[in-house]
Amino acid sequence: MTEDYRLDTILAHAGINTDEATGALTAPVHLSTTYQHPQFGHSTGFDYTRTKNPTRAVLEETLAKIEKAQHALLTSSGMAALVLLFNGFPIGSKVVAARDLYGGSFRWFNEQEKMGRFSFIYTNTEADMMAAISEETDYVFIETPTNPLMIEFNIKRIAERAHQYGARVIVDNTFYSPIYQNPLVLGADVVLHSATKYLSGHNDVLAGVLMTNDDEIYDKLFYDQNTTGPTLSPLDAYLLMRGLKTLKLRMEKATQNAKEIVAYLESSSAVKEVFYTGKGGMISFKIADEKRIPHILNTLQVFTFAESLGGVESLITYPATQTHLDIPADVRHSYGLTDDLLRLSIGIEDARDLIDDLKIALEY
Repeated sequence: MTEDYRLDTILAHAGINTDEATGALTAPVHLSTTYQHPQFGHSTGFDYTRTKNPTRAVLEETLAKIEKAQHALLTSSGMAALVLLFNGFPIGSKVVAARDLYGGSFRWFNEQEKMGRFSFIYTNTEADMMAAISEETDYVFIETPTNPLMIEFNIKRIAERAHQYGARVIVDNTFYSPIYQNPLVLGADVVLHSATKYLSGHNDVLAGVLMTNDDEIYDKLFYDQNTTGPTLSPLDAYLLMRGLKTLKLRMEKATQNAKEIVAYLESSSAVKEVFYTGKGGMISFKIADEKRIPHILNTLQVFTFAESLGGVESLITYPATQTHLDIPADVRHSYGLTDDLLRLSIGIEDARDLIDDLKIALEY
Protein backbone atom coordinates (compact mmCIF):
# COMPACT_ATOMS: atom_id res chain seq x y z
CA MET A 1 0.00 0.00 0.00
CA THR A 2 1.35 3.41 -0.88
CA GLU A 3 1.73 6.21 1.64
CA ASP A 4 -0.70 8.36 -0.40
CA TYR A 5 -3.89 6.69 0.79
CA ARG A 6 -6.00 8.50 3.35
CA LEU A 7 -6.64 7.26 6.87
CA ASP A 8 -10.02 5.60 6.20
CA THR A 9 -8.56 3.57 3.35
CA ILE A 10 -5.44 2.54 5.27
CA LEU A 11 -7.61 1.27 8.12
CA ALA A 12 -10.09 -0.58 5.90
CA HIS A 13 -7.24 -2.22 3.98
CA ALA A 14 -5.24 -3.34 7.02
CA GLY A 15 -3.69 -6.67 6.09
CA ILE A 16 -5.34 -6.89 2.67
CA ASN A 17 -3.38 -8.63 -0.11
CA THR A 18 -0.24 -9.10 1.97
CA ASP A 19 0.02 -12.84 1.29
CA GLU A 20 1.45 -13.06 -2.21
CA ALA A 21 1.82 -16.85 -2.05
CA THR A 22 -1.92 -17.53 -1.90
CA GLY A 23 -3.58 -14.20 -2.69
CA ALA A 24 -5.49 -14.36 0.62
CA LEU A 25 -7.57 -11.20 1.08
CA THR A 26 -6.83 -10.91 4.80
CA ALA A 27 -3.47 -11.46 6.45
CA PRO A 28 -3.07 -15.09 7.58
CA VAL A 29 -2.40 -15.98 11.22
CA HIS A 30 1.15 -17.35 11.22
CA LEU A 31 1.32 -19.57 14.29
CA SER A 32 4.70 -21.11 13.54
CA THR A 33 7.32 -20.27 16.14
CA THR A 34 10.24 -21.00 13.81
CA TYR A 35 10.97 -20.57 10.11
CA GLN A 36 12.99 -22.59 7.64
CA HIS A 37 16.13 -21.07 6.17
CA PRO A 38 16.17 -21.45 2.36
CA GLN A 39 19.83 -22.40 2.59
CA PHE A 40 22.87 -21.76 4.74
CA GLY A 41 23.48 -18.04 5.18
CA HIS A 42 20.04 -17.04 3.88
CA SER A 43 16.82 -16.02 5.66
CA THR A 44 13.27 -15.21 4.61
CA GLY A 45 13.41 -12.29 7.05
CA PHE A 46 11.69 -14.44 9.67
CA ASP A 47 13.70 -16.76 11.89
CA TYR A 48 11.96 -17.03 15.27
CA THR A 49 8.56 -15.58 16.15
CA ARG A 50 9.73 -13.76 19.28
CA THR A 51 11.99 -11.70 17.04
CA LYS A 52 9.62 -11.20 14.14
CA ASN A 53 6.30 -12.70 13.06
CA PRO A 54 4.60 -12.18 9.64
CA THR A 55 1.15 -11.42 11.09
CA ARG A 56 2.58 -9.04 13.66
CA ALA A 57 4.76 -7.35 11.04
CA VAL A 58 1.77 -6.55 8.80
CA LEU A 59 -0.08 -5.00 11.74
CA GLU A 60 2.96 -2.99 12.84
CA GLU A 61 3.25 -1.54 9.35
CA THR A 62 -0.38 -0.41 9.43
CA LEU A 63 -0.09 1.07 12.92
CA ALA A 64 3.02 3.00 11.92
CA LYS A 65 1.17 4.49 8.94
CA ILE A 66 -1.83 5.73 10.89
CA GLU A 67 0.35 7.24 13.64
CA LYS A 68 2.68 8.87 11.07
CA ALA A 69 5.59 6.83 12.40
CA GLN A 70 8.56 5.13 10.78
CA HIS A 71 8.50 2.28 13.29
CA ALA A 72 5.92 0.42 15.38
CA LEU A 73 6.58 -2.34 17.90
CA LEU A 74 3.73 -4.43 19.31
CA THR A 75 3.85 -5.76 22.86
CA SER A 76 1.80 -8.12 24.99
CA SER A 77 0.01 -5.28 26.85
CA GLY A 78 0.02 -1.54 27.32
CA MET A 79 1.99 -1.91 30.55
CA ALA A 80 4.47 -4.19 28.77
CA ALA A 81 5.04 -1.37 26.29
CA LEU A 82 5.59 1.15 29.08
CA VAL A 83 8.01 -1.11 30.96
CA LEU A 84 9.91 -2.06 27.80
CA LEU A 85 10.40 1.62 26.99
CA PHE A 86 11.47 2.74 30.45
CA ASN A 87 13.73 -0.25 31.02
CA GLY A 88 15.86 1.09 28.19
CA PHE A 89 16.46 4.39 30.00
CA PRO A 90 19.73 4.92 31.92
CA ILE A 91 19.64 4.41 35.66
CA GLY A 92 19.15 7.76 37.39
CA SER A 93 17.06 9.29 34.59
CA LYS A 94 14.91 12.23 35.66
CA VAL A 95 11.32 12.27 34.40
CA VAL A 96 8.76 15.05 34.41
CA ALA A 97 5.24 13.59 34.25
CA ALA A 98 1.64 14.71 34.47
CA ARG A 99 0.24 13.97 37.93
CA ASP A 100 -3.12 12.79 36.59
CA LEU A 101 -2.27 9.48 34.93
CA TYR A 102 -3.34 5.85 34.79
CA GLY A 103 -2.98 4.16 38.15
CA GLY A 104 -0.99 1.25 36.71
CA SER A 105 1.59 3.64 35.28
CA PHE A 106 1.85 5.42 38.64
CA ARG A 107 2.22 2.09 40.46
CA TRP A 108 5.19 1.08 38.30
CA PHE A 109 6.75 4.55 38.37
CA ASN A 110 6.47 4.58 42.16
CA GLU A 111 8.20 1.20 42.45
CA GLN A 112 11.04 2.32 40.21
CA GLU A 113 11.52 5.50 42.21
CA LYS A 114 11.63 3.55 45.47
CA MET A 115 14.38 1.35 44.00
CA GLY A 116 16.34 4.42 42.96
CA ARG A 117 16.16 3.66 39.24
CA PHE A 118 14.41 6.87 38.18
CA SER A 119 13.21 10.06 39.79
CA PHE A 120 9.92 11.75 38.96
CA ILE A 121 8.60 15.29 39.15
CA TYR A 122 4.80 15.27 38.91
CA THR A 123 2.96 18.33 37.60
CA ASN A 124 -0.74 19.20 37.73
CA THR A 125 -1.01 21.64 34.83
CA GLU A 126 0.67 22.39 31.54
CA ALA A 127 2.15 25.56 33.05
CA ASP A 128 3.60 23.52 35.91
CA MET A 129 5.07 21.06 33.44
CA MET A 130 6.65 23.75 31.32
CA ALA A 131 8.22 25.26 34.44
CA ALA A 132 9.48 21.88 35.67
CA ILE A 133 11.32 21.00 32.45
CA SER A 134 14.97 22.01 32.82
CA GLU A 135 18.52 21.03 31.92
CA GLU A 136 18.16 18.21 34.47
CA THR A 137 15.20 16.64 32.66
CA ASP A 138 15.84 13.49 30.64
CA TYR A 139 12.28 12.49 29.71
CA VAL A 140 8.80 13.98 29.76
CA PHE A 141 5.79 11.65 30.05
CA ILE A 142 2.28 12.81 29.16
CA GLU A 143 -1.14 11.26 28.87
CA THR A 144 -3.28 13.73 26.96
CA PRO A 145 -6.07 13.90 27.69
CA THR A 146 -5.25 12.71 31.19
CA ASN A 147 -6.88 9.78 32.93
CA PRO A 148 -9.45 10.38 34.35
CA LEU A 149 -9.68 14.20 34.63
CA MET A 150 -9.44 14.74 30.85
CA ILE A 151 -6.85 17.53 31.01
CA GLU A 152 -5.29 18.28 27.63
CA PHE A 153 -1.62 19.20 27.23
CA ASN A 154 -0.18 21.06 24.25
CA ILE A 155 2.25 18.46 22.91
CA LYS A 156 3.93 20.87 20.50
CA ARG A 157 4.74 23.44 23.19
CA ILE A 158 5.97 20.83 25.64
CA ALA A 159 8.09 19.07 23.01
CA GLU A 160 9.72 22.33 21.96
CA ARG A 161 10.54 23.12 25.58
CA ALA A 162 11.86 19.61 26.29
CA HIS A 163 14.00 19.51 23.16
CA GLN A 164 15.65 22.78 24.13
CA TYR A 165 17.20 20.83 27.02
CA GLY A 166 17.81 17.60 25.11
CA ALA A 167 14.94 15.76 26.83
CA ARG A 168 12.75 13.28 24.98
CA VAL A 169 8.96 13.33 25.07
CA ILE A 170 6.72 10.27 25.45
CA VAL A 171 2.98 10.57 24.86
CA ASP A 172 0.36 8.00 25.81
CA ASN A 173 -2.18 8.42 22.99
CA THR A 174 -4.60 5.72 24.15
CA PHE A 175 -7.60 8.02 24.75
CA TYR A 176 -7.54 9.94 21.46
CA SER A 177 -5.99 7.35 19.16
CA PRO A 178 -4.55 8.41 15.78
CA ILE A 179 -8.05 9.49 14.76
CA TYR A 180 -7.86 12.64 16.87
CA GLN A 181 -4.16 13.10 17.55
CA ASN A 182 -0.74 12.29 16.06
CA PRO A 183 1.81 13.16 18.79
CA LEU A 184 4.85 12.41 16.60
CA VAL A 185 3.74 15.06 14.13
CA LEU A 186 3.50 17.48 17.06
CA GLY A 187 7.06 16.77 18.20
CA ALA A 188 6.85 13.78 20.51
CA ASP A 189 9.69 11.24 20.32
CA VAL A 190 7.73 8.12 21.28
CA VAL A 191 4.01 7.32 21.24
CA LEU A 192 2.54 4.66 23.50
CA HIS A 193 -0.86 2.97 23.24
CA SER A 194 -2.69 0.43 25.27
CA ALA A 195 -3.90 -1.23 22.09
CA THR A 196 -6.33 -3.21 24.24
CA LYS A 197 -8.52 -0.12 24.15
CA TYR A 198 -9.63 1.88 21.09
CA LEU A 199 -7.22 0.35 18.58
CA SER A 200 -8.71 -3.09 19.20
CA GLY A 201 -12.14 -1.88 20.23
CA HIS A 202 -13.80 -5.15 21.21
CA ASN A 203 -12.53 -6.01 24.70
CA ASP A 204 -11.06 -9.29 23.46
CA VAL A 205 -7.37 -8.47 22.93
CA LEU A 206 -4.62 -7.54 25.40
CA ALA A 207 -1.95 -5.56 23.54
CA GLY A 208 0.34 -2.54 23.56
CA VAL A 209 2.33 -0.66 20.94
CA LEU A 210 5.25 1.76 20.84
CA MET A 211 5.85 4.01 17.83
CA THR A 212 8.67 6.37 16.91
CA ASN A 213 10.48 8.07 14.05
CA ASP A 214 13.83 7.77 15.80
CA ASP A 215 15.92 4.89 14.42
CA GLU A 216 18.12 4.77 17.52
CA ILE A 217 15.15 4.50 19.87
CA TYR A 218 13.55 1.82 17.71
CA ASP A 219 16.72 -0.26 17.44
CA LYS A 220 17.07 -0.21 21.24
CA LEU A 221 13.42 -1.19 21.73
CA PHE A 222 13.65 -3.98 19.14
CA TYR A 223 16.81 -5.39 20.74
CA ASP A 224 15.34 -5.25 24.24
CA GLN A 225 12.05 -6.81 23.18
CA ASN A 226 13.81 -9.65 21.40
CA THR A 227 15.97 -10.17 24.48
CA THR A 228 13.19 -10.11 27.09
CA GLY A 229 10.24 -11.39 25.05
CA PRO A 230 7.12 -9.22 25.75
CA THR A 231 5.79 -9.76 22.21
CA LEU A 232 2.23 -9.97 20.94
CA SER A 233 0.94 -13.39 19.87
CA PRO A 234 0.02 -13.93 16.20
CA LEU A 235 -3.65 -14.59 17.01
CA ASP A 236 -3.92 -11.42 19.09
CA ALA A 237 -2.22 -9.50 16.26
CA TYR A 238 -4.84 -10.82 13.84
CA LEU A 239 -7.73 -9.87 16.15
CA LEU A 240 -6.27 -6.41 16.70
CA MET A 241 -5.88 -5.96 12.94
CA ARG A 242 -9.52 -6.87 12.42
CA GLY A 243 -10.67 -4.45 15.11
CA LEU A 244 -8.49 -1.68 13.70
CA LYS A 245 -10.46 -1.64 10.45
CA THR A 246 -13.41 0.08 12.15
CA LEU A 247 -11.40 2.43 14.39
CA LYS A 248 -12.51 5.65 12.71
CA LEU A 249 -16.16 4.61 12.55
CA ARG A 250 -16.12 3.60 16.22
CA MET A 251 -14.37 6.76 17.38
CA GLU A 252 -16.76 8.99 15.46
CA LYS A 253 -19.82 7.20 16.86
CA ALA A 254 -18.39 7.26 20.40
CA THR A 255 -17.80 11.01 20.06
CA GLN A 256 -21.31 11.61 18.76
CA ASN A 257 -22.78 9.62 21.66
CA ALA A 258 -20.50 11.26 24.21
CA LYS A 259 -21.59 14.77 23.24
CA GLU A 260 -25.25 13.84 23.77
CA ILE A 261 -24.48 12.21 27.10
CA VAL A 262 -22.46 15.21 28.28
CA ALA A 263 -25.41 17.48 27.48
CA TYR A 264 -27.60 15.32 29.69
CA LEU A 265 -25.06 15.08 32.55
CA GLU A 266 -24.58 18.85 32.58
CA SER A 267 -28.34 19.30 32.97
CA SER A 268 -28.73 16.76 35.79
CA SER A 269 -28.99 17.99 39.39
CA ALA A 270 -27.40 14.70 40.46
CA VAL A 271 -24.13 15.73 38.79
CA LYS A 272 -21.96 18.59 40.04
CA GLU A 273 -19.11 18.59 37.49
CA VAL A 274 -18.44 17.05 34.06
CA PHE A 275 -15.03 16.49 32.43
CA TYR A 276 -15.03 16.13 28.64
CA THR A 277 -12.73 17.55 25.97
CA GLY A 278 -15.26 17.63 23.13
CA LYS A 279 -13.91 14.63 21.23
CA GLY A 280 -13.47 10.94 21.91
CA GLY A 281 -15.56 8.64 24.04
CA MET A 282 -14.12 9.28 27.50
CA ILE A 283 -16.16 11.26 30.06
CA SER A 284 -15.69 11.72 33.79
CA PHE A 285 -18.16 13.35 36.16
CA LYS A 286 -18.60 14.03 39.87
CA ILE A 287 -21.72 13.01 41.76
CA ALA A 288 -23.49 15.52 43.97
CA ASP A 289 -24.15 12.85 46.61
CA GLU A 290 -21.13 10.53 46.84
CA LYS A 291 -23.06 8.04 49.00
CA ARG A 292 -25.27 7.17 46.01
CA ILE A 293 -22.38 5.74 43.97
CA PRO A 294 -23.03 2.08 44.96
CA HIS A 295 -26.69 2.53 44.01
CA ILE A 296 -25.73 4.04 40.66
CA LEU A 297 -23.27 1.28 39.81
CA ASN A 298 -25.71 -1.45 40.83
CA THR A 299 -28.66 0.07 38.95
CA LEU A 300 -27.15 0.62 35.50
CA GLN A 301 -28.22 -1.93 32.90
CA VAL A 302 -26.90 -0.67 29.55
CA PHE A 303 -23.60 0.53 30.97
CA THR A 304 -21.40 -2.25 32.33
CA PHE A 305 -19.57 -1.69 35.62
CA ALA A 306 -16.09 -2.84 34.63
CA GLU A 307 -12.52 -1.68 34.21
CA SER A 308 -10.98 -0.83 30.83
CA LEU A 309 -12.28 1.39 28.05
CA GLY A 310 -12.46 1.90 24.31
CA GLY A 311 -14.71 -1.01 23.38
CA VAL A 312 -17.96 -1.04 21.43
CA GLU A 313 -19.80 -1.54 24.73
CA SER A 314 -20.19 1.38 27.13
CA LEU A 315 -18.48 0.93 30.49
CA ILE A 316 -18.56 2.77 33.80
CA THR A 317 -15.57 2.69 36.14
CA TYR A 318 -15.06 3.91 39.71
CA PRO A 319 -11.40 5.01 39.65
CA ALA A 320 -11.06 5.24 43.45
CA THR A 321 -11.47 1.48 43.82
CA GLN A 322 -10.49 0.25 40.36
CA THR A 323 -8.08 1.86 37.88
CA HIS A 324 -6.49 4.31 40.35
CA LEU A 325 -6.65 2.33 43.59
CA ASP A 326 -2.84 2.20 43.88
CA ILE A 327 -2.56 5.99 44.03
CA PRO A 328 -2.76 6.98 47.73
CA ALA A 329 -6.03 8.73 48.54
CA ASP A 330 -4.34 11.90 49.79
CA VAL A 331 -2.37 12.15 46.55
CA ARG A 332 -5.46 11.57 44.42
CA HIS A 333 -7.52 14.08 46.34
CA SER A 334 -4.79 16.72 46.09
CA TYR A 335 -5.23 17.03 42.32
CA GLY A 336 -8.96 16.50 42.07
CA LEU A 337 -9.38 12.74 41.68
CA THR A 338 -11.82 12.50 44.55
CA ASP A 339 -14.08 9.67 45.65
CA ASP A 340 -17.15 11.23 44.05
CA LEU A 341 -15.82 10.76 40.50
CA LEU A 342 -17.05 8.22 37.96
CA ARG A 343 -15.56 7.55 34.51
CA LEU A 344 -17.49 6.57 31.41
CA SER A 345 -16.19 4.89 28.28
CA ILE A 346 -18.85 5.53 25.67
CA GLY A 347 -19.49 2.83 23.09
CA ILE A 348 -21.53 2.63 19.91
CA GLU A 349 -25.00 1.89 21.34
CA ASP A 350 -27.94 4.23 20.75
CA ALA A 351 -27.25 7.36 22.83
CA ARG A 352 -30.91 7.50 23.89
CA ASP A 353 -30.65 4.13 25.61
CA LEU A 354 -27.45 5.20 27.36
CA ILE A 355 -29.03 8.44 28.58
CA ASP A 356 -32.18 6.67 29.77
CA ASP A 357 -29.97 4.22 31.68
CA LEU A 358 -28.08 7.05 33.37
CA LYS A 359 -31.32 8.90 34.21
CA ILE A 360 -32.76 5.92 36.06
CA ALA A 361 -29.54 5.33 38.00
CA LEU A 362 -28.81 8.97 38.82
CA GLU A 363 -32.25 10.40 39.49
CA TYR A 364 -34.32 7.60 41.05
